[in-house]
Amino acid sequence: MTDATKKSAADRQAQLVAEMRREEQQRQAGYRERALKLFPHVCARCTREFEGKSLRELTVHHKDHNHDNNPPNGSNWELLCLYCHDHEHTRGVQQGREGGSDAGGQAPSLGHSPFAGLGDLLKKPK
Repeated sequence: MTDATKKSAADRQAQLVAEMRREEQQRQAGYRERALKLFPHVCARCTREFEGKSLRELTVHHKDHNHDNNPPNGSNWELLCLYCHDHEHTRGVQQGREGGSDAGGQAPSLGHSPFAGLGDLLKKPK
């Protein structure tokens, strides 16, 4: 691969990444603004209230973890502070690693743990 070809590929990749980021920001701005109009500015978990500059710390959590599922009535959303939102996603990943399940009896769909079965693979057969 020549230097010009590498640069061209890198430019296309950079353009694609920039376009994807713009689209994601537009999607988030749309449902975030709607969620802030629908719900009180309170974290659904820790009940901390947000106003003014601190409002940026309030995030929209998709209950089914599908960011494309944005019903107009907001039934798939809840407002969570940054800390509770992070904890919610970490909890789902940890639960999956430990072999737990969510309330529906299915393994959580959050994250991927590439080393989940590593302990079993490293055990020496007797």
